[in-house]
Amino acid sequence: MPEYRSAGVLLHPTSLPGPCMHGELGPNARRFVDFLHDCGLAVWQVLPLNPPHEDGSPYQAQSVHAGDHRLISLEWIAERGWLDAEDISVAASSEARSRLLLLSRRAFETSASPEIRHEFDAFIAHHQQWLPDYALFRALRRHHDNAPWWEWPQTVRDREPDALKAASAELLEHTSQCIFEQFLFFKQWGELRGYANHRGIRLFGDMPIFVALDSADVWCNRAFFDLDETGAPRHVAGVPPDYFSATGQLWGNPLYDWPRMEADGFAWWKTRLESQLELFDFLRVDHFRGFEACWSVAAHEHTAQNGCWQATPGRALFDALVDTFGSLPLVAEDLGVITPEVERLRDDYGFPGMKILQFAFDGGPSNPYLPHNHRLESVVYTGTHDNDTTLGWFDASPPELQNRVIDYFGTSADPMPWPLVRAAFASVAQLAIVPLQDLLGLGSADRMNTPGTTEGNWHWRFKWEQIEEGLSGKVSHLCAMYGRYR
Repeated sequence: MPEYRSAGVLLHPTSLPGPCMHGELGPNARRFVDFLHDCGLAVWQVLPLNPPHEDGSPYQAQSVHAGDHRLISLEWIAERGWLDAEDISVAASSEARSRLLLLSRRAFETSASPEIRHEFDAFIAHHQQWLPDYALFRALRRHHDNAPWWEWPQTVRDREPDALKAASAELLEHTSQCIFEQFLFFKQWGELRGYANHRGIRLFGDMPIFVALDSADVWCNRAFFDLDETGAPRHVAGVPPDYFSATGQLWGNPLYDWPRMEADGFAWWKTRLESQLELFDFLRVDHFRGFEACWSVAAHEHTAQNGCWQATPGRALFDALVDTFGSLPLVAEDLGVITPEVERLRDDYGFPGMKILQFAFDGGPSNPYLPHNHRLESVVYTGTHDNDTTLGWFDASPPELQNRVIDYFGTSADPMPWPLVRAAFASVAQLAIVPLQDLLGLGSADRMNTPGTTEGNWHWRFKWEQIEEGLSGKVSHLCAMYGRYR
C-alpha cells in the first residue's frame, strides 16, 4: 500500500465502456487511468482478474493463476496487424469474439516478429507450473460440453497419465489457443500496469481465500482439498448469518486440507501469491477471517446456518510466505464476525484492515466503522462491490438511520453520496477507496453485486458521458484538502 495518505477508485475492468460486450484492457482502460490521474488519485482497485464461470463472478474462477480472456482488447490486437480493425465491430457475441481470437492466433503464427515470438516462448516457460494444466482443463471442459471435471470420464477426472497424454494430443488446437489468449492477457495487462505506474497509479488487486470446486486448481491438486475419492467435497465454505443474509452465505467452495498443505511447506500458496504479485502492486485478501478459522458446512446442507468454525494455520502460512517473499503487500478484508484472534493475526503481520462507512450507523458511537474510530493502518471505503451504491443504500435505509447519518455529518450543501465520499477522504485511514458509482452519484440500479443471489450481478458498466464536467477537479480538491497525494 502507498506509504503516504492516498485515495483511489474501485472499478472492475469489465465495467469499462467500449464497443464490445464488456470492458477490455485497451484504449478505454488507459483513458480511465488518465481520469484517475486528473483526479489526483493514486490507486485503481479491481476485483479478481481470473477467468470466471458462466455466472461471471470473479470470485468463482476457473483458475487462480490465469487471466480473464474476456478482457483481451481486440483493438490492441488489430494495432499489431493480427486482426483487421473492421472485424472488431462485429464482435457482438462470445462466438464472434472467439472466432476473431482464433484468426489473430493464426496471423500471429505467420507474421509475428522474432522478438514477440521470443517473448511468447518465454511466457510459456515462465508459467509452465500452471499454464499447460489450465489449457488442458479448459479444452477438456469445452470437449465435455462445459461439464465440471468430476463428471468427466474417470480416467481424465483422476488424471491418469495415459489419458492426459491422449487428451493433450487430441485437443492440441484448443490448448494452443488457450495458451495464446493467456499470452495476450498478460501482455496487455503488463502494458496497462506499466502505463498506470508511469502516471503514478498503483494497481490494487483482490485475491479470494477460497477457489472454485470446478477449477483447474482443484482438478490438478485434489490432495490439498477436503474431497472424497470421486472429487466431491465433504465440506464447503461460507459464512454464518450476517449483515448480508439471515441464513448466512453458502459459497460452496471446497475447504483446504490444511495439514497436507502445511506438510508441503505451503508450496501451493507460494505459487499462487507469486502469480498475483506479478499482476498487482498490492493485494486485498478476501475473507481474511478464514485464515484464523473458516466456517465449515457439510456439503449436503442447503444454507450456511448449520456450520461450525474450523481452525486454520494462518500463522504458519504467513510465516512461510514471509520467508519466501519478505514483506507481504496485503490488505486484510476483516469484515464480518471478527474475533480478537483474527485482529491479532492481522496486526502481528502488519496487514491494514478495512472500514466500510455504510456499516457505521448501526449501533452507538463505539461502532468501529464510524470515522472517529478509524485507524491509520486501514483502508476506508464508502462501500464495496458487495454493497449497494451509497445513494441506493441511503435511499433504502429507514428514516431513523437516515437521520443518524445526517446528524453525524451535520448540515451539508452536498447531496448524498458526497457526505460519505468526503468522510472517506477525511478519515485518518491511510488509503481511501470509493467505488466509481459513488463518484458518479448513481443509485441501486447500478449496483455491481448482491451477495446471496446469482442473477443480475457483475454486468454493470459506466459510460464516459456519465462523468460530468468538473468531477476530476472536485475529487482532486478533496485529495488536496485532506492530504491525499499521488
